[in-house]
Amino acid sequence: MQHKKLITQLGCLVLLGMLEGCATTSKDPQDPLEGWNRGVQTFNDKLDDYAMKPVAKGYQWITPSFVDRGVSNFFSNINDIGVTINDLLQFKISQTGMDGSRFIVNTIAGVAGFVDVAAMIDLPKHNEDFDQTMGVWGVPTGPYLVLPFFGPSSPRGVGGLIGDAAMNPISYLDSGVVSSGLFGLNAIDLRADNLATEKIATEAAVDRYAFFKSAYFQHREYLVNDGNMPEGSDYLEIDDDFNEDNLAPVKPY
Repeated sequence: MQHKKLITQLGCLVLLGMLEGCATTSKDPQDPLEGWNRGVQTFNDKLDDYAMKPVAKGYQWITPSFVDRGVSNFFSNINDIGVTINDLLQFKISQTGMDGSRFIVNTIAGVAGFVDVAAMIDLPKHNEDFDQTMGVWGVPTGPYLVLPFFGPSSPRGVGGLIGDAAMNPISYLDSGVVSSGLFGLNAIDLRADNLATEKIATEAAVDRYAFFKSAYFQHREYLVNDGNMPEGSDYLEIDDDFNEDNLAPVKPY
């Protein structure tokens, strides 16, 4: 329940930031709040340098690889609940059956998802979230918006976070301590898994802010279109493992 409050408070913070950022001029029509966004990215970078990255490195160092893989599989299995719901909301009936089957198989045969049995029987995992669903419904992305803790986003992305939280059963656990602990573990596990791929941005970007902004919009468009980019699109070809999780120090679902 605490995470629902966090999302609500985040929405208020976003609105306040947008009002403050309205006085900021920007040459990019997709980024009218550039002053606010750059400041928040600096905050997130510092948080990552001094907190998330050291914790993630410590977690990676003390956690055996099979345990790390099991934790990742467990949270991936929970994520399949939201993926299946979004499949259905996007009228992807065949994919709904596949992702629903993944969850059932991994929950029962994979010991609550710690073992990815579905992958062994060729049931692939898909990437669907509520932001993509709204994109399929025709809701525009809106301007670029960097969120404290969550990283690159947009007004539609904020709606996506709220929808994803509503689809995550961890949000409904009675104990705030348990739900917060699970979300925290998920964030640390994701950060540890992305320690290597973060080098892409560091090595490739002259302006990290511009790189992250471009990567965010293009990756979102790629996902909404299921990889079928329009002709003439200047989609930036980056590593398949590079996504919003590489751009934010904390992303708890």
